[in-house]
Amino acid sequence: MKDNQKGFLGSFLSKGLKTNQLEVNTDEKTLRPIARLKEPRDLFALPKDKDNDCSQQAPRWPIECQVIEERIVHIPTVPAQPEPFYQPTGKELKPNPVGEENGIVVFNYNPISAVNYDKSARSSSNKNHNDDDSSDSDVSSCESQGSTPDLKTPKRLDKNTHLITKLLTTLEQRSSSNSNEEEEDEEEEDDEDTENENEQENDEEGRTWAEENPITQEEIEDIWADKSPEYRAATPTYIRKQFGKDVIAQKYGKFSRSAVGGSKFLTNCHPYNPEEYDGLEFESRFESGNLAKAVQITPAYYELYLRPDLYTSRSRQWFYFRVRKTKRNMLYRFSIVNLIKSDSLYNDGMRPLMYSTHNAKTRNEGWVRCGDNICYYRNDDDNQTSEEEEDNSSYTLTFNIEFEHDNDTVYFAHSYPYTYSDLQDYLMEIQKNPVKSKFCKLRLLCRTLAGNNVYYLTVTTPAVTEELMKRKKSIVISARVHPSETPSSWMMKGLMDFITGDSTVAKRLRHKFIFKLIPMLNPDGVIVGNSRNSLTGKDLNRQYRTVIRETYPSIWYTKALIKRLIDECGVSMYCDMHAHSRRHNIFIYGCENKRNPEKKLTEQVFPLMLHKNVADKFSFENCKFKIQRSKEGTGRIVVWMLGITNSYTIEASFGGSLLGSRKGTHFTTQDYEHMGRAFCETLLDYCDDNPNKVKRNAKLLKRIKKIRKREKREQKALKLKKLAEQGCIIEEKFKVKMRTGKSVS
Repeated sequence: MKDNQKGFLGSFLSKGLKTNQLEVNTDEKTLRPIARLKEPRDLFALPKDKDNDCSQQAPRWPIECQVIEERIVHIPTVPAQPEPFYQPTGKELKPNPVGEENGIVVFNYNPISAVNYDKSARSSSNKNHNDDDSSDSDVSSCESQGSTPDLKTPKRLDKNTHLITKLLTTLEQRSSSNSNEEEEDEEEEDDEDTENENEQENDEEGRTWAEENPITQEEIEDIWADKSPEYRAATPTYIRKQFGKDVIAQKYGKFSRSAVGGSKFLTNCHPYNPEEYDGLEFESRFESGNLAKAVQITPAYYELYLRPDLYTSRSRQWFYFRVRKTKRNMLYRFSIVNLIKSDSLYNDGMRPLMYSTHNAKTRNEGWVRCGDNICYYRNDDDNQTSEEEEDNSSYTLTFNIEFEHDNDTVYFAHSYPYTYSDLQDYLMEIQKNPVKSKFCKLRLLCRTLAGNNVYYLTVTTPAVTEELMKRKKSIVISARVHPSETPSSWMMKGLMDFITGDSTVAKRLRHKFIFKLIPMLNPDGVIVGNSRNSLTGKDLNRQYRTVIRETYPSIWYTKALIKRLIDECGVSMYCDMHAHSRRHNIFIYGCENKRNPEKKLTEQVFPLMLHKNVADKFSFENCKFKIQRSKEGTGRIVVWMLGITNSYTIEASFGGSLLGSRKGTHFTTQDYEHMGRAFCETLLDYCDDNPNKVKRNAKLLKRIKKIRKREKREQKALKLKKLAEQGCIIEEKFKVKMRTGKSVS
């Protein structure tokens, strides 16, 4: 009788449908069952098969990307001895690029956006998409919720269109400070650093901004506000047509759809006759690969062109490509001719990386440093005016290479590759481990625009009661927001190895803290081989302050995770892992706390302890704690604004160390992993409640105060010296003018 009163739907929902994702309630007035989705704690937990295995997702690529079937795997061995820097002679060759007009194009791959946002082409683009919908059931646009966006929705012409477009444009501009901010950061440095002659003045300006603009409660709430326009839950990563013209990428196209394996068609990217061509064979259409074009100038000289980040014209730094049909005892020269950074560690002794498949099989040899006659320099362009030169300059990295074997398969890379598939393999191994899975929970944070999983790992010893669990504070650590910065992934791997290990320190850390680890914030960019940006064409590490959930899901959900942790148990430390392309050593950027006198300089204690524990790799002298307005959208500053004193960015050099016994040598993956382990050991030391440790931290704080006072005196003396020198120059010019009657410029 009760089932009859509920009806068929009620009976089905309450008995027939076995799920923990639906909650069935009864309306008090009508007595009808009402079903709604609930979000239990395990909603985003990864499903396990019967054999205790975890599901693993194949990488999803933009539909225009071509991908070879072979998965590239490298053995992880490192050299037995540290590899020294290259010592420049000053006589290195600097060949000017001559282009394909003076050579033969032997490799050419340039993925073109599947969507044209020009008004003239919009109707035909929609028509083509309608045709595709009937056949491409496996292809989706940003499959965060597993459905295809409705591209056939007619454009709304009401007044809200203009207002929403204006809102989106404003939010995009705010997230990047200004339209040129990102370009400036490309020239300045990978993430945080700004080096120029007026560094001290900039530092003072940044601090003045922080002091004169105290953080209000409204601003803190604004950080967490959902700036997204109204959207359908089924397609949260798609900005639909009623929002007006595309505000993210008008000139260079925009991401539209993704599929496992990318394009269904693999075209011939080697435009030559195999019977007539006897040179090297290039390839980059694999995970994290980046090479757009190779031009043979002579049988031994090749000009190489990198692809910029997808849907942009910027960020050409990362390279990773394959070479086949090598010849031994032949000296080759490679010139990568379209780099955009004005300075590089290649001018400071860094060598490229090489991986020989033959040596890996016969010697168990992994990645090694390679190259001779290395030089990084600005290209001469006679066609540019003086005003255009600074903005449009390109740079060349050139080096010689000699292969050991005939017909070897060799890979070249800017840094040690660490792909999305590598990460998934590692995380699944943790979940399969019967011991580690007891205190490690792998969950899905969100899905990216392309539908790739963004994982987070929770590591902590289960508490007996919920009250004891709430007493634990959280440690939040993220990495790989910039795809090319692979050292951050290796540091994260070392950290995860240690924190999930069976050492006494690891057990104490798990007992004391709840670790939330987000090992790859930008898997889309990593997969396609970008240098800096996501598939939006934007730098995700400028989107923490005002963020659009549909466009930057990994950042939005990271903020939501941190907010929940702050409310539930508190966050003791936040750290975002990066890599640096213009400085050697490993160092930290923090946030100086001048608003609270009791906490002044306390943010510098942990970095100083790291320096003491890893003196041959980590440099406290290179650490900076300034707050600049141009960096207000970074994770470090946004989390600091929420009251987390220990909010850091850790930067590991692409190059190597200038310290101690490791001076003048390159870092290896082993060094980066060691840094991750040292981070954990220092963390326990820093947070130890032992009275002796507390006294030691107080002594370190006093030492830091002395160091900073000395630095201020030195900076003041240097400033006075410069003023005196300028005064002498002016006085000398005045004397010359009085003698000759002519002004001196």
